[in-house]
Amino acid sequence: MFIQTETTPNPATLKFLPGQDVMAVGTADFPSADAAAQSPLARRIFAVGGVTGVFLGNDFVTVTKGADAAWEHVKPAILGAIMEHFQSGLPAIEGEAEAAHAIHEGEDGEIVKQIKELLDTRVRPAVAQDGGDITFHGFDRGVVYLHMKGACAGCPSSTLTLKMGIENLLRHYIPEVTEVRPVAA
Repeated sequence: MFIQTETTPNPATLKFLPGQDVMAVGTADFPSADAAAQSPLARRIFAVGGVTGVFLGNDFVTVTKGADAAWEHVKPAILGAIMEHFQSGLPAIEGEAEAAHAIHEGEDGEIVKQIKELLDTRVRPAVAQDGGDITFHGFDRGVVYLHMKGACAGCPSSTLTLKMGIENLLRHYIPEVTEVRPVAA
């Protein structure tokens, strides 16, 4: 098994491409080892010292390291953990993956449907290229709340991506949108 790695816009995060499907449906974000209980793959990666976050995408694994860890020290161990996992035959996640977007109930249903469609067709595929994901969290009085995951969480350019990219896109297609804000995990 050959696992490729790619840098991301977030210097604390690397994208690992095992050359096969990681998640059949959806994504899974594990911002801590405690959150990784349902994922044999994430648990194995967290067992490597210095790992502070794991994100599972369709065909990639994004790993975030702590400030005191150096990639030249943790990267070989992460590669080994990913390889061991795929050789074990265990699933990446046990049970169901969480829904990508939060459910929105209320009078803005049609606007929210448009927001989710634009996120799914225009934003999420591009963000996945950088090892992350952005999902809908809520909509209230013109403000769209988005959850940033994987390489996007804590990325130095995430504010620029939100304000100059996603906000402009949503405002262009959906006049009811006035602003986009990130939400904490």
